[in-house]
Amino acid sequence: MLKAYVEPQEIEKLEEAAEYLRDRLLIRLLFHLGCCVSEALALETKDIDFTRGSVNIQYLKSRIKLACPKCNAQLGKSHTFCSGCGAKVEEVIAKEQQQRRMRTLPVDDDTLRMLRDYIKRGGPVKRGGKTLIFNVNRHRAWQIIKECTERAGLPKLVNPETGKTHNVSPHQLRDSFAVNAVKHNDSGDGLRLLQEHLEHASFNTTAKYRKVAGEELKDWYDQLWQPEVKPNGD
Repeated sequence: MLKAYVEPQEIEKLEEAAEYLRDRLLIRLLFHLGCCVSEALALETKDIDFTRGSVNIQYLKSRIKLACPKCNAQLGKSHTFCSGCGAKVEEVIAKEQQQRRMRTLPVDDDTLRMLRDYIKRGGPVKRGGKTLIFNVNRHRAWQIIKECTERAGLPKLVNPETGKTHNVSPHQLRDSFAVNAVKHNDSGDGLRLLQEHLEHASFNTTAKYRKVAGEELKDWYDQLWQPEVKPNGD
């Protein structure tokens, strides 16, 4: 039976299937921090606070905005006339805007020990004036997860919204963190903390994990067909 997310015990199999400490650490950080792969790959040694048991995660997102060349008003892709000056749009100005934010996430002791061991062994690499934890690009990170998934013999996952099947990817490890968190605490406060941890702008994005993790609907439906127990036990 296809599932929508990876179970914690399957994450352990993924880690065991990793051939290098670097790959094992990547899997562990994606799941235990619930961070995006781009955030994990941007981690520097200075971002790890072993005393407080935390990691600073840098959030960097680029967006392209279109503007009118005459009045600089913001435009949509389908605009033929500028909403600001009314001029016909022959060409637009593309501007790249970057959002850069920092958040601090707690880290469990086992993951901190793995990080400390990795750093002591000389795993981090200096590049561009930074000492990066991982010296791999996004494509290689996806390959690492795919290769470990195949060695661990894990099945493909199903997208609950589209019904399509896909391989386990770095983003699925982030999803699995969220589902695991909801299964442990699906209260309003629990979901609010999860939203803050994952840096979701909308609560609805976080709430979708409750739907994936919850068993309430199945339990309710199953109870509809259970035979009634009479007082005399018949």
